[in-house]
Amino acid sequence: MFDSLDESYAVDRLRVMARRRLPRAVYDFYEGGAEDELTLRANTSAFQETRLLPRVLRNVAQVSCATALFGGDMRLPIGIAPMGAVGFGRRGADVDLARAAAHHGIPYVLSTSATASIEEIADRAPGRLWFQAYILQDKARLHDLIRRAEAAGYEGLVITVDLPVGGKRERDLRNGLGFPMRITPRNFLQFALRPRWSLDMLVNGPPALPNLKGLNRMVADRRSMQSTAGRNYDPAFDLQALAKLRDTWRGKLIVKGVVNPRDVDGILSLGADALVVSNHGGRQLDTCTATLDALPGIVQAVAGRVPVMLDGGIRRGSDIFKALALGAAGVLIGRAALFGALAGGYAGADKVLDILHNELQRTMQLCGARSIAEIGDDMLASPPLCAAAPRTGSE
Repeated sequence: MFDSLDESYAVDRLRVMARRRLPRAVYDFYEGGAEDELTLRANTSAFQETRLLPRVLRNVAQVSCATALFGGDMRLPIGIAPMGAVGFGRRGADVDLARAAAHHGIPYVLSTSATASIEEIADRAPGRLWFQAYILQDKARLHDLIRRAEAAGYEGLVITVDLPVGGKRERDLRNGLGFPMRITPRNFLQFALRPRWSLDMLVNGPPALPNLKGLNRMVADRRSMQSTAGRNYDPAFDLQALAKLRDTWRGKLIVKGVVNPRDVDGILSLGADALVVSNHGGRQLDTCTATLDALPGIVQAVAGRVPVMLDGGIRRGSDIFKALALGAAGVLIGRAALFGALAGGYAGADKVLDILHNELQRTMQLCGARSIAEIGDDMLASPPLCAAAPRTGSE
């Protein structure tokens, strides 16, 4: 047994700490995926099955993990991915994650369905901020959110394009979990076994989702077998609609959720500044390809025109190294950072970034790479043939 952040030398130990302090239904909401969770597991196993091929006899006494993106320096090739409803796991976790990102000099992406507002994050955790916009059916609300993000100084707008409808998350169905969370006969014992978490929710009430306040259909109908995510989103959103959004946003536009190379040219023709290879963490479409497996094809299709990032399945610094070796300009981490915040608030989120920084630097030294620019597919055993397209990260 362990309770100290100091004893947590790996992301997985923070995951166990988070699991121990949360009711099972709440932990499963964050950890779980869609249906049989094949994609959820594939995201991590793709990294585990990719083997390194180190270079030797290279001077690696000094190694730098720094990089650049959109002309701005980053201490690490990492950003914090958008995650919704994190405050239900630990109150204030959105701000904790944003503060940790600012401390490490990396971007933080605020979710539309966060438990902190656009303005609160900008005020309490100033740094490189991106706002992730789900495509709401209520277009007036969507454009108001984008306007607020611009007014608050957010650098980038992240448009998530892989969620026309919500997936079928069977852990949530088994646990009877919906939003707002309610104690039911099915989950009563789970909540009773975590009195510290339950007492906070009872005394202070569940956190709000301020960016979605007032929207209709916020409560999940469990009989529909659809997750709460996607209930207010627009399944008719297409390239033409994305082009109109591009015209309303003057900052950097990042399109998240691309895994098929055939989609690349159309998106880039509209003026996207970066792509994120993502399958929504395996939470929506099961049996979708793992993001690491999809990455080389997207990098090849982009051909250096814009930076390509990746999320999904990253738990180790060596995972980040492998994504960079396959052409990614950087990665977004979701659950890894969240485990830290759920386990220990700001200190836990900061600890995760320290762990990943240390592991990435160590992997670089052991593989003979002194800088991010020196990480290439020649340091992977049998890389995909299409992995050699150039990495672009400094636009």
